Amino acid sequence: MALDSGDRAPDFAATDHDGRTVRLADYAGKGLVLYFYPKAFTPGCTTQACDLRDRYQTFAAAGYEVVGISPDPPERLAEFRGEHDLPFSMLSDQDHAIARAYGAYGTKKNYGREYEGIIRSTFVIGSDGRVVDAWINVRAKGHGDRLARLLS
Repeated sequence: MALDSGDRAPDFAATDHDGRTVRLADYAGKGLVLYFYPKAFTPGCTTQACDLRDRYQTFAAAGYEVVGISPDPPERLAEFRGEHDLPFSMLSDQDHAIARAYGAYGTKKNYGREYEGIIRSTFVIGSDGRVVDAWINVRAKGHGDRLARLLS
């Protein structure tokens, strides 16, 4: 079940692109844009990550950190982050536990085929640890612009 505005953001612990453990509590007192994407280096995921990168200063000025989460292993996330000069953390969720807790994992349809996977989603979490906004099944292209308008 997906989260709604006002819900407490589920806690998590995950390995980042550098092999460090990152927790939701590490962002206590700060705003957080937490986005889930299916797979590094795919066209849509690259578009989304670069779009968020290009607006990173807008998010920072509004008091928000950005964190991307995918099922990719940390080594792959490090490559993705480096190749695209991403200024934010990338977290590995290989068992989909975080995605499930946020409602960003479930049944998807693609070309008439149903399967389980990451549902491209973004959660804006306030400094109080509550969800400000939850966007489920977002389009990669233009997502950064929509998010920047919301936060600025």
